[in-house]
Amino acid sequence: MAIVRVGFIELWVRDLEKSLEFYEGLLGFRLERKEGKSAYLRGYEELEWSLKLTQAELPAVRSLGFKVDERGMEEAQAWVEQEGLPHRLETDWGRPRMLRVQDPFGYPLVFYAGAEKLPRMLQEYHLYRGPGILRIDHLNLFSPEVERATRYYQERLGFRLTEYTEDEEGRLWASWLHRKGNVHDVAFTNGEGPRLHHFAYWLPDPMAILKAADILAGARRTNQIERGPGRHGISNAMFLYLKDPDGHRIELYTSDYLTVDPDLPPVR
Repeated sequence: MAIVRVGFIELWVRDLEKSLEFYEGLLGFRLERKEGKSAYLRGYEELEWSLKLTQAELPAVRSLGFKVDERGMEEAQAWVEQEGLPHRLETDWGRPRMLRVQDPFGYPLVFYAGAEKLPRMLQEYHLYRGPGILRIDHLNLFSPEVERATRYYQERLGFRLTEYTEDEEGRLWASWLHRKGNVHDVAFTNGEGPRLHHFAYWLPDPMAILKAADILAGARRTNQIERGPGRHGISNAMFLYLKDPDGHRIELYTSDYLTVDPDLPPVR
């Protein structure tokens, strides 16, 4: 399937204003639209919204979005019909073509094409806020079936394996898979699921990671810093894990490595 990259995440939150104070006010996401109980945000490099917050009774993950081209939409439609997966066509603000599907492992996927473009903000540096969040980077998912999910996403959805870990008995414990040419668009980690461990946004450099930590500290919100700043062994990236007001985990992430070579051997 011609998946381009991870495209967005939609979160259900209990208090939309409190969530916006965190994502827009502290982290500096650009709020592009607020309609009813939903808000649409993006990073400064993005031409499309990538974070949708919707007020609901309980916090949850509503959608894990993947961008495809026109051929990819046709392939996605054929895939869900062939597999007999529950699905429906939808639209959203700036997203005229969306296919919602529950995959075989229970994850709420959305494939979309033909998104409307927003004004380019990358070089409007005077408008940057927070640490300068640029774009969505990846999703990390808990699964009790890491080996099966990894194989399925490779064989049926066209993802490529970059790194993996095994337990002492040689069973796959976690995997990192990509489409866009860096370490991962999606990762599977052994655990109770289907469940989101975290979603990640790319920052311009390691100093921006430190700036994010300083912003949280200055706002007396260090209780929302879960881990870091630090460097991952897997991916080699710099990171900072934060918790939003509902406990959703967001990773601020930068400086991993290029994986575009088709013969790149996976790292164990």
